This record gives sequence, structure tokens and C-alpha cells, in this order.
Amino acid sequence: MKFENCFTSDLYVLAEEIKRETFELDNINMKPYSFVSPSAYDTAWLAMIEDVGTQTPMFQGCVDWILSNQNVVEGLWGRHQDDNGDETLTSTLACVVALRKWNIGSLHVHKGKRYIERSTERILGKYINSNKKGSCPRWLVLMFTGLVELSQQLGLQFLFSTRVKQMINNLFFQRQEIFHREKLVDGRRYQRQSLLTYLEVLPSTFYAENQEHIVEILGDSDGSLFQSPSATAAVYMLSGNTKCLAYLQSLVQRCSHGVPQIYPLSEELIKLTMVNIMDNYGLGEYFGEEIDRFLLQIYKSHEKEDVEKMPICSKVDQLHKASLEFRMLRMNGYDVMPRSFCWFLNDEEIRDHLETNIGCLFFVMLSVYRATDLIFPGECELEEAREFSRKLLDKSQFIDEQIVPTFHIKHEISTPWMTRLKHLDHRMWIEDKDSNAFSIGKASLISIYSDKLTHLALRNFELRQAIYRHEMEDLMMWVKKSGLNDIGFGREKTTYCYFAASSSTSLPIIAATNIRKLMAKSGILITVADDFFDEEGSFDELEALTKAVIRWEGEELKGYGNIIFKALDDLVKVTAETCLKGHGTDITNNLRNIWSETFESWLREAKWSKKGYIPSMEEYLRNGIISIATHTIVLPTLCLMESCFPEHKLKRGNYDNITTLLMTITRLLNDLQSYQKEQEQGKINSVLLHMKNHRGLEIEDSVACIEKIIDLKRKEFMEHVLRNKFSDLSKPCKDIHMSLCKVFEMFFNKKNRYDSDTEMLEDIKKALYDPINIRK
Repeated sequence: MKFENCFTSDLYVLAEEIKRETFELDNINMKPYSFVSPSAYDTAWLAMIEDVGTQTPMFQGCVDWILSNQNVVEGLWGRHQDDNGDETLTSTLACVVALRKWNIGSLHVHKGKRYIERSTERILGKYINSNKKGSCPRWLVLMFTGLVELSQQLGLQFLFSTRVKQMINNLFFQRQEIFHREKLVDGRRYQRQSLLTYLEVLPSTFYAENQEHIVEILGDSDGSLFQSPSATAAVYMLSGNTKCLAYLQSLVQRCSHGVPQIYPLSEELIKLTMVNIMDNYGLGEYFGEEIDRFLLQIYKSHEKEDVEKMPICSKVDQLHKASLEFRMLRMNGYDVMPRSFCWFLNDEEIRDHLETNIGCLFFVMLSVYRATDLIFPGECELEEAREFSRKLLDKSQFIDEQIVPTFHIKHEISTPWMTRLKHLDHRMWIEDKDSNAFSIGKASLISIYSDKLTHLALRNFELRQAIYRHEMEDLMMWVKKSGLNDIGFGREKTTYCYFAASSSTSLPIIAATNIRKLMAKSGILITVADDFFDEEGSFDELEALTKAVIRWEGEELKGYGNIIFKALDDLVKVTAETCLKGHGTDITNNLRNIWSETFESWLREAKWSKKGYIPSMEEYLRNGIISIATHTIVLPTLCLMESCFPEHKLKRGNYDNITTLLMTITRLLNDLQSYQKEQEQGKINSVLLHMKNHRGLEIEDSVACIEKIIDLKRKEFMEHVLRNKFSDLSKPCKDIHMSLCKVFEMFFNKKNRYDSDTEMLEDIKKALYDPINIRK
């Protein structure tokens, strides 16, 4: 593994470089705005401001930024993506206007004009072709028409076809409709999306007619017009307002790399988003200490904000920040209460505001919804918050997809968090071009960006893929050597088992090799043995194998029983030797007892089936939580991880409550997807027993009842994993329990994916083989 060790070392070097340059999260000198995506459009408007009496730009740095940040190949400015270049049209037009105003950058202007001329028809045309009304997004109508007028005043000429000229004329008609339909400031509309926020592209008469109102707004604010740099730049150019000037000077001082669409932004929200990105990218291994210090700092100030007297925009920002804090703190074991963000449920003003403006407050509701993934028993506030946020997110078809892709909503709602495996989630976040976005500006998303962080995430994922493939090859050799691949019956699930073991955890790349292999080998053996008991073995063979496992003596076994026992004996020996070498503890007898208990439970079910015996629900579950064999995977794994794992928690009847809850949930999940098959085979499970014990019920009623039990147990399990008062197990041990639970949730979410030969192939390819594809 020298090759992998070398690459791992390189990644740690890159991580240290990132820490020094950027991610000193607990450093008060950190400059959070240096990570916020700059807006070429807003920067261009600041570049247009004249320094009084000099006929030169007041903010030369903004002009320099424009000259340095054009896409020299395409000639554009702004966020350029394969599927959406709308924002680049207005950004490029604004930058061309700014350079033309100062008669500089003639080559930049020429390239920008060519981009506008060849892109306008494509961008405007897609709305005419896909929209019955032929209407463009409101922001595009207002910005493009206003900039066209300004460019004409500066003598800029564009070579447009007759068709494009007709499209542009249509935009001016749409603008007039907006002017007739909307008030300059609508009390129900989110301020940052009000018509006045677009003052820079409105006819100058709007300022003259509403000057007193605008001055009044400025007097009550930080000198900005609804935190919009471009609109505030326009106010200053029209009025010379000193408060506006102070705001703009502060803005340029803080954002010398190009200004954002909104200023100021919550600096705490920026930092929280950065930490969230690290977690989404799977980089906790590299920034663990820094993240822990930051979360402790956040926890100390948690819930200290007084929201009652805040203006509505500040309440919205606080809700976003508080819900993100709640999720991150609870996920990391901090004891936080739902009231820290669920206060909004009792605030009619903010509820109405959220419902009215869901299109531009998308990320706030998404953060609330994600926070409610972590519900404990009895947390009615979280239940209500989940229902409220989901209801709004379900309105995604009304959201302007040119600004907000609905992928985020669809993924969150269609794929429950408990069914997602970490490794695949990391890939999704790395590949998603909008994964770093945390707010919506006037024309596009506002994102956190760091090329080095993205590069580290990409290389880390690729390294994991390489190591996982290598471990997979080792596993295949073990299966072949043990004879399990030639056994000739049942399900061959080597790839499935390794995929689940590797993709469900974020354990250290190199150090956890033995842990991933142990989890996979255990899963493979359980599948083969379970199939032997269910399908292939005679009762005498099953009894002989079980007795051999209890005695741990298999010399008299023959055929399949002999193959299974030898593979099991090898697994237990290797695991015990590894544990003894690493921790100085001999767990041989403990491992044998765990496996003996599992084989006994399988034999008991075989006896029930042979005799036609119908156990009580209590008797069935007492045996069923053993026969599902999740403890047979998780407990030996914990022994490898922890040098001092409590030995008494390895003994039957003494398992930790977290382990018992895991066993119960996984049994019931399996039963939900197997009752039809088992009914055909004359076997029983919890769904069938429930229907039998409650005459008159339909099978759907029994399914609903078991689903309700799972939901209750899932919340209880979540609380035991995420709160310290219920268990003395370490966080890594609890995380392994959570990972295994998510594996079963994934395999048995709405159908039985584990028994399908094809259902998992696409996910396996993404996890182990397919190159990652980052869309720019």
C-alpha cells in the first residue's frame, strides 16, 4: 500500500496548506467574504462610479477585477455552466458597459460584445420555446432591458438579427407589464427581491418620483438599498448620499476580490456553510480538529440571539443560521433543543413571509427540512417544522429553475437521509455545481468557493476509490480461497457487501482497511449461511452445522456445512489475532459466542418452519433480532476499533441499548420487504404475525403498523446515537451503528434492493469505478 500512503501524505500536505491560507475558522482575523462567489454584475456597477471631480473610477480595484476576470475563450463574465448561461448575459453586458464608460479594455469589450451577440438568441429563445407566455424571468427582463438602454446611451452598437431584435422588444413590453403590476416596494415581497432592489436598471424617473421614500429607507438602514451593491451604487450616482458612500467603501474594503450580490451577509452563516461543505465533501479526516473547535465555539453562543425585535430579513437569516447550527451541533453530539430554530412556527409574520417568498428563500426552508432529519421521540416541534418546510419545498415546480435547480428539493424529499450512504453523498456534493450555494441573489446563486478545497475533495474521493477497488480484489480472493464463490446456491453478494461496508462510513482511508474488510466478510458469510438455512440445507445438515459452531469443532462436517464453517473459523481467527495484536485483548470466545447465538437463531426458525409452529410476536422478535445478524457484524467491528470496548457488552442479553435498537430496526425493515416471499414459502414474520393476531385487518394495515413501530424505534435509535446520556459508547462506535442502520435502510427502502442482481449496480459503479465529474 506504499502507493496509497504516498498519495495520502500528499493530501494531508494540501490540507495543511488550506488550513494556513483559508480555513482558520476559529481565527477572528479570518476574512469570510474571500470565500463568497463574486458577482461580476454588481462589481461592474461599482466600477461605473466616478470619483467626484477626477473623471476617473472611484473604485479602481473593481475595474481591475473586471479586466482580470473575463473568460478569455468565451468572452463572458459571470457563472458559466453548460445548462444555464442566463446570468452571464447580464453580467457580461454590465462589464462591457463599465469598460466602455471609461474607454478602456477595448479587446475585452470586443470579446464581450461578440458573446452577447451570439448568446442573446439562445438565452432568450429558450423561454419563448418552453413557455406558453414567452415570458423571461423577472430579473432577466429588468436587468437586460435597463442595460440595453444604458449601452445605447454610451454608443455601444450590437449586431442583432431581426429575430433577436423582436425578442428584445418583447422584453420591453414585459418590463412595462411588471411596472404596471408591481409596487416599488411590496410589503409581502422579500425586500431583496422588490422592484426597488433593481433601481440601477429602472428608468431614472423612478428615482425622481420616489426620492423621499428611498432616502427614508436609506436612513433606516446601513446605507444600502436592501443590501444590494448594484442598487446602492445607482443611488449614490444619482444622489451622492454619504451613507451610501460609506456603505460602498466598506464593501470594497471587505471584498477586494470582487463584490457579492448581497452585502452584508451573515459571517457566521458563511463559516457554518464552509464547515458544512467540508462535511458534505467527506473531508472530516483532514479538518477534524478545526471543525471540533469551531463547533464548540458555536455551541457556546447557541440560542443567545433575540429574534423578537429583528426586522423580517434578519429573522430569515437567523432562521437559516439557527437551523444549520442545530443540525451540525446535534449531529456531533451536542445537546441542542428544537426551540433554537422552531421559534418561527409561532411567528405568523415570518411563516407568511416564507410561504409568500419560497422562490427566493429556498435555501432557508431546505436547511430547516434537513435539520428535521434528526428527530428524537416526542419532538413535536420538529415534526411540525418538517411538515411545514416539506409543504413549501413541494412547491418546487413554481420556483424559477433558472436560478434555483430543483435537484436539491427532489433529492431531499425522494431519498430520506437515513437511506443515503456517505461515500455516494460525498460524490453527489462534489459533482453538483450548486452544492456550495447558500443563498439567492437578484440573478443567481450565492456560493462559497475554494478551488483548493474542491481539488482536495476530488483527489480524496479518487484515492478512496482506488483503495476500495484494491480491498475489493482482496475480498474476492478471500471468497475464492474459502470456496464460498463455488458453493452453487443462494445469493452471491460479495460486491454488495463490500460496497455497503465501504460506502456507509467515513473511516480513515488507510487505517480502517481491516474494519471495512471485516464488515464485508461478515456480511458475505451471513448471506451464504442464511441461504443455506433457508433454501439448501436439510434439517439434519442445519442441526449438524449449528452444533459444530456451538462446539467450534467442524471436523465431522461435510459438503456445504464444512465450507461455511471453515470460512467462519478463518474469519474469527483473523479478527481475534488482529485485535490481540492491536489492543492486547483476546476476544476469540466472544466472537465464537456471537456467531453461535446467530446460528442457533437460524436453526430455531428452521424448526418453526418444519413444524408449522406459529410463535407469539414477542417470541418471534426475541429470536428475529438475533437472526437478522446485524450484531454479528457490528460487535466484532467495534472490537477492532476500540482498544477497551466493554467486554460485557459482547455477551448475549447485555448488548448496549443502541445495539438492541439497531437489531430491532433492521429486523423490521427486512420483514417489510420479505413478507410476501415468506408468505408464499409458508414462513412467518412480524407483518404476517400482526395480521394473524388482529383478525379483520388487511395486509396494508399490518404493514402500516410495522412502519409506525420502525419510525418510533428509529427516533429512539437516533437519540441514543446522538446524545451522550443514553450510552457510554464512544462516538466512533455509535457512528458504526448508524452506518449499519443506514445500510439496511438503503437496501430495504420501499423494496428489497439486496436480493436484486441489478438494483445496486449503478450505485456500485459510482462508488468504486466511475471517474468523478465536476461540472463547472
